Amino acid sequence: MLVVLLKNQLLPPSHVCSTCLMADQSGQPRWSSGQLRCGQALQKHDEQEIAQFECQMGFRIANIE
Repeated sequence: MLVVLLKNQLLPPSHVCSTCLMADQSGQPRWSSGQLRCGQALQKHDEQEIAQFECQMGFRIANIE
């Protein structure tokens, strides 16, 4: 499940991405094969951290299973 990370909240991408020009036709982030196509991967510090991505609008997105 993709989530948008804020300081003290987790939001579903539909709350943020639905107005983004980079989102797909359904208003979701362009997620494919474990990569955020409308952003870039952020460096993980250790293996236990969840992979995070920064979208073109500056939000952090993570895939939480």
